[in-house]
Amino acid sequence: MIARLRSLVLMAAMTAASAAGAEATRSILSFDQLEGWAEDDHGAALSVFLNTCRDLDDPDWQALCGAAQTYGPEAARSFFELFFRPVLVEDGNDGLFTGYFEPELDGSKVPTATYRYPLYKMPPEARGVDKWLSRRQLLTTDVMRGRGLEIAWVDDPVELFFLQIQGSGRIKLPDGGALRVGYGGANGHPYRSIGAELIRRGALGAHEVSAQMIRAWVRKNPEAGAELLFHNPSYVFFREVNRVAPELGPLGAMNRSVTTMRSIAADPAYTPLGAPVWVEKDGKDPIRRLMIAQDTGSAIKGAQRADIFFGTGDEAGKAAGRLKDPGRMVVLLPIQRAYALLPDEF
Repeated sequence: MIARLRSLVLMAAMTAASAAGAEATRSILSFDQLEGWAEDDHGAALSVFLNTCRDLDDPDWQALCGAAQTYGPEAARSFFELFFRPVLVEDGNDGLFTGYFEPELDGSKVPTATYRYPLYKMPPEARGVDKWLSRRQLLTTDVMRGRGLEIAWVDDPVELFFLQIQGSGRIKLPDGGALRVGYGGANGHPYRSIGAELIRRGALGAHEVSAQMIRAWVRKNPEAGAELLFHNPSYVFFREVNRVAPELGPLGAMNRSVTTMRSIAADPAYTPLGAPVWVEKDGKDPIRRLMIAQDTGSAIKGAQRADIFFGTGDEAGKAAGRLKDPGRMVVLLPIQRAYALLPDEF
């Protein structure tokens, strides 16, 4: 999910929103209708907004970004209320929030007896090709070996598999350092769920499937587990991301660092990337918070669908994996954009 797209999607998002608009309804709300709005830390949201608003080429958003730089944290709420209007976009589907995170693996920049599973850069011949070799073909032949395509080696093929699903992560090195990797391309094959395959085989019940259960099953059944991973022909290549400070989050679709519990992945057909989004997540541990749509994901489709970024490492992964709750999201749009999206008879 993280860093799967580039800034080309920014303005395309507004065009896509128009195309999707025939099937969506939009209602302008007041800030009083946002549950918990007054209690949020708007200064934290403003800081995250400033992280990506400079990259928005649209004049309306650029003007707002310039204005935002003149507001301090104590006046952040006034900034949002003065220049934006909350717009509820609905496409007939219930709201659903899930979570994502940045995995952290143990690895090395050189292969050893422990670190023997490589992360590969994308080969030149795979670029620009609709569909290249499958996961099985890549990992059971010599096509990738001896070409200097390895970025690092890790100690666990299962964790590497899940790293590919997330699209980016951190590799902890033996000397105490760390290496951050981002999405570098894919082989073009469609993603096939190994969780769904385990259900089909009767190995796990539908209520049992989670990343933790899949990991446990593969490790308990090493031979069958290795074969199970080949069920997904999709394969993700990586790139080294060194220019991001270690204390910052991984790169999102806007090619900027995402922020724990303040960045979401959303569908740019309905939510412009870079836009503030008010999140009302229900269920256990409700969330009422202003976040910024800074990322996308192949499974994040719909006006009321979002992934919340939980941070880096195992604890973030556990928290993200538990999240699957209803609620609603309300996008904050520039005033003129908000009213322009409404029907003429408004």
